[in-house]
Amino acid sequence: MKNTQLLKGVLEGCVLLLIQKKEVYGYELVQELKRMGFTEMVGGTVYPLLQKLEKKGALTSHMKPSADGPDRKYYQVTAIGDELAEAFLKEWQALLTTVEHFTQLEGGLQHD
Repeated sequence: MKNTQLLKGVLEGCVLLLIQKKEVYGYELVQELKRMGFTEMVGGTVYPLLQKLEKKGALTSHMKPSADGPDRKYYQVTAIGDELAEAFLKEWQALLTTVEHFTQLEGGLQHD
């Protein structure tokens, strides 16, 4: 299984968790995701997700001047985003617990 299949299901939650820690702009978010293990992350994946989360009311944004060029759009998590992040953590923990049951099976799974 390729990492990209799993990524689709968890990226939104990971993005919310990162932005909960501090407001970020898109490029900074992409770099942080890469640093934390999503090594093949690209802006073409992250920017549409940021737009989707903002449309859902999970994020707000505002422009800030940049010393390095044009103004940057910074994102912050809203109360809705906090609720989604909390739900993600609960769902993720439940999934980990379920998968852990399979990794503990003695003798592996039986095949017919």
